[in-house]
Amino acid sequence: MTKGSCREGAVSGTLPATMPNPSPPSAFSPLRHPAFRLLWLANLASNTGMWVQNTGAGWLMTSLDPSPIMVSLVQAASMLPVFLLALPAGAMADIVDRRRYLIFAQAWMCLMGLILCLLTAAGALGPWGLLALTFAIGAGSAMNFPAWAATTPELVPRADLTQAIVLNGIGFNLSRAVGPALGGFIIGLAGTQAAFAFNAACFLVLIVALVLWRREAPATRLPKEHFLSAMRAGVRFVGASPALRVIILRAVVFFFFGAAMWGLLPLLVRQGLGLGPEAFGLLLAAMGVGAVGGGLLLPRARALLDRNGLIVAASLLASGALLLLGLVPHWAAAGVGMVIYGAAWIGAASTLQASAQLASPAWVRARAIGIYQLSFFGALAFGSALAGWVGTVAGVGWALGGFGACGAVAALVARRWRLSQPGPAEAPAPAMPQPEAPAAELAPLLAQDRGQVLEMVRYRIDPADRAAFLAAMADLRRARLRSGALSWRLYEDVAHPELWMEVWSVESWTEHLREHDRLQSADRAAIARAAALHHGETGPGSARYIHHTL
Repeated sequence: MTKGSCREGAVSGTLPATMPNPSPPSAFSPLRHPAFRLLWLANLASNTGMWVQNTGAGWLMTSLDPSPIMVSLVQAASMLPVFLLALPAGAMADIVDRRRYLIFAQAWMCLMGLILCLLTAAGALGPWGLLALTFAIGAGSAMNFPAWAATTPELVPRADLTQAIVLNGIGFNLSRAVGPALGGFIIGLAGTQAAFAFNAACFLVLIVALVLWRREAPATRLPKEHFLSAMRAGVRFVGASPALRVIILRAVVFFFFGAAMWGLLPLLVRQGLGLGPEAFGLLLAAMGVGAVGGGLLLPRARALLDRNGLIVAASLLASGALLLLGLVPHWAAAGVGMVIYGAAWIGAASTLQASAQLASPAWVRARAIGIYQLSFFGALAFGSALAGWVGTVAGVGWALGGFGACGAVAALVARRWRLSQPGPAEAPAPAMPQPEAPAAELAPLLAQDRGQVLEMVRYRIDPADRAAFLAAMADLRRARLRSGALSWRLYEDVAHPELWMEVWSVESWTEHLREHDRLQSADRAAIARAAALHHGETGPGSARYIHHTL
């Protein structure tokens, strides 16, 4: 569907009390950073080409096989690869040079675009071939998404991160406003093969910009993570992060029902409105205009609503737009509906994307965003396919209206799961239990980096503090799992109830060394809260054991 930079986002922060009634920050302020400006402009061109390609693929399928299910599968084929590849792509983006990785992803999509162009020009492309090549381009997008999203914090300081994500969304929607209309006219003038050729050329612009970008790779004293280990660490981090789980749930609810528009719009234009490819492109452009306008108004909207309110409002707007599209078969109503849908899309997608980025530390950011994107692109793919099936059975109008009504109900139900507000960027590092240094004679064994490492901390807890200690350990369990633990257990001495032992394991000695760097300020605070409940002349005892295979 789009490239990694297309994901829009912004999260409201807390302003100091000494700044009464500040004016909202400009969404264009991140452009003062040269690296961000270069890549933003190049990605604007590249996303424009992708929208031209999407327009061509959707319209070509209405000629090759005009059934609702096949037309909706074009969108499903472009989004399903993200569902399948987001986690591996996120792991790769975290453990290899991100700049080279992005160049490879763009080159792959450029090659697939050229093949699509040549087969279309030769008349050798059937409906399943179109789906296969759309899937291949989607695979390149899946590789690109997490890496690009994780790159944004490298291009701007934290103070500009939220507005940089918003600006990515505005750029994406500028391309959405221009690309579909341009695609419609290119198709009408020179055929769908010209639209595919235009997209392939646009990829080259972004490749050149990435070559010119001089990225400073973060320094590390440890070797790179292994691929499978990195994937497992990403899954454990998200699984132990309640904030990310809520973000993913809210994203699935919004995008599943909103997917009906993506799957059924080509048929609505051709069959419901009786219009041609130019009108199809103009309606997509109307959505882009609505999204650009919504993005420019987002700073003011965030001053009035918190993130939860923004998600609910955007969901209700999107549902209303789907109802309008399905129940009022007129081009003017469709145009209004697309403008509303575009504003709702950027409002929800930007808030959720920024929330996911701010909830993810740098070491696992691409993986966490990959899992987030896996979830919402999976919702888009399955929602689009289901909408196509409903459109086949009941008609396009009923499918759009039904998804709109169900989406409104689901948004009201899901609001009970509230997005947490971002905390401070850093906090003072508290004192934590420190184990003894490894014995010198074991250094060769540890250097082999083989075998799991078992870690334990012993506590002496006053029985009066039992409830507080168990509550602190529940937070500590999540902190250990987020930082790489394979498993975590808490044991109580049956003969001496005041004695407790916390035990967890990690994959290797190197993974153990990474734990310290992975801990966030909230994780360190959780460790300190548990340690503060310990009673004794010295702090909690800590030890580490290496596993031996006999």
